[in-house]
Amino acid sequence: MCGIVGYIGTKNAKNILLNGLEKLEYRGYDSAGIALLGETLNITKVKGRIAALREKMEDEAFGTLGIGHTRWATHGVPSEENAHPHESASGRFTIVHNGVIENYQELKETYLQDVPFKSETDTEVIVQLMDKMSQTTQDTVTAFRQTIQLLQGSYAIGLLDNEDVDTLYVAKNKSPLLVGIGNGFNVIASDAMATLKETDQYVEIHDEEIVLLHKDSIVMMDVEGSVIEREPYTAELDMQDIEKGTYAHFMLKEIDEQPFVIRKIIQAYQNSDGQLEMSQDIRNTMQEADRIHIIASGTSYHAGLVGKQFIETLASIPVEVHIASEFAYHTPLLSENPLFIFISQSGETADARAVLTKVKKRGFNTITLTNVPGSTLSRESNHTLQLHAGPEIAVASTKAYTAQIAVLALLAVDTAREKGVQLDFDLLQELAIAASVIETLTEQKDKIEELAKTFLNTTRNAFFIGRGIDYYVCSEGALKLKEISYIQAEGFAGGELKHGTIALIEEDTPVIALATQKAVNHPIRSNVQEVVSRGAKALTISMEGMEQTGDALVLPAVHEILTPLISVVPLQLLAYYAALHRGCDVDKPRNLAKSVTVE
Repeated sequence: MCGIVGYIGTKNAKNILLNGLEKLEYRGYDSAGIALLGETLNITKVKGRIAALREKMEDEAFGTLGIGHTRWATHGVPSEENAHPHESASGRFTIVHNGVIENYQELKETYLQDVPFKSETDTEVIVQLMDKMSQTTQDTVTAFRQTIQLLQGSYAIGLLDNEDVDTLYVAKNKSPLLVGIGNGFNVIASDAMATLKETDQYVEIHDEEIVLLHKDSIVMMDVEGSVIEREPYTAELDMQDIEKGTYAHFMLKEIDEQPFVIRKIIQAYQNSDGQLEMSQDIRNTMQEADRIHIIASGTSYHAGLVGKQFIETLASIPVEVHIASEFAYHTPLLSENPLFIFISQSGETADARAVLTKVKKRGFNTITLTNVPGSTLSRESNHTLQLHAGPEIAVASTKAYTAQIAVLALLAVDTAREKGVQLDFDLLQELAIAASVIETLTEQKDKIEELAKTFLNTTRNAFFIGRGIDYYVCSEGALKLKEISYIQAEGFAGGELKHGTIALIEEDTPVIALATQKAVNHPIRSNVQEVVSRGAKALTISMEGMEQTGDALVLPAVHEILTPLISVVPLQLLAYYAALHRGCDVDKPRNLAKSVTVE
């Protein structure tokens, strides 16, 4: 997701906005911009980094009211024209926006056929609608409410009216946005980290609410105009807490960061033309391999299982996935030109390094996927693919896992294309869609928390079942649950339950099922019925288009190859809330370390 910062007060907003946007750089972005409103309106936009925006802004740029934005391209290519803020045709209104307006094309055709557009974005539709609505009413608040009521989708909005220098207009639905309360000023931010330097007092904005910010007051209302009263809370943060923002735990923060990580990965693995690109050395190494061995442990092992399916299905290279600690002492028969891919969040996993040392002595090619480019595995491998997930503090890996899957998908697609395989999809585009879907899922925390309470609050054990690639995700979901909540949990291929494990099913045993693959939708449904008939409580998570009555959660559809990026998110959140309600130390579960540096 993109980043928003806004300010209204008595100071010059310029540096407050620039500093705030810099705090949001971790989210990933491709362009940035700021609008300052004082005696005149000053808008500065760049394609590129905040440093370039800071350099481009005029020294004398001044405004006591302002909005800033970092954009990740969804509608329209990264460019200065598509960067926020956007102006209305009349020049009266200026907007920044996070989210996706699903009905923007319909709104454009219905209300704005005669309006000249300067960008390719869905955001410009909002500001042009605002202009249109204002022509039939003298009340900006009414025009804003009317505009908001027409929008379908997700949005966090900051809006300026050039004819009203005393108000910052704000609205939110499904995209994060906070109001920060100051002394003689107020701010908005999509993450409190952006404005903690200014204030530690924040007010949450709920979905479909509007806020009018003045320098010394705020007015919060619903879209019908009814005023809402909500007390601010104090963000009591030490240095470690600042790293977490306003999150209670690193794990929850890192779950929410997954869309930003995927966007960073897209940015890192595309060329100046926006096309997927790997280094030629890695391409040559992949093409020379007659068999690939993926070496990993724990969560990385589960990502490797998904990667196996990617590479075999798309690039037609046989792949084996090995637990690092087993491979080091029980090496299988090897082909003539094997390639070893090591997956490690830290790049310091001792079991994996033992294998690396062994295969290097035999002269085999190696690639490491890691989040730490200067790590041991990275230094000692022939090649490195960076995960670009940023620091992962919680012991239970979340964003590093999804980063591993995204990079493995990119590697598989690039290899397939180098082999001359014609693919009917654009993986970078599909990853961008997946990132937006993950954002939608992370906004359903309340629903998933209730599911955790219903199914996992008192149980001693739980089972996860799926078929095909869903089975691999179920294995990861079970690991997340047991490592932080201490519930004994196991992931199984759905068809394997009746070959022994179904004997463990008792009355009210939780069974969490994934159904995201069309080819095996009916078989996994049969497996669910098998356990239900024996007393299990089934929690089925399905993909849109395959849902059935009674499914607990229906995931928005993505390209089938990327379903593991989506289906794991509710499993991560189920584990988080199960641990939270059991009073467990979510970020630091017992007996576990973040980086396993001993065999």
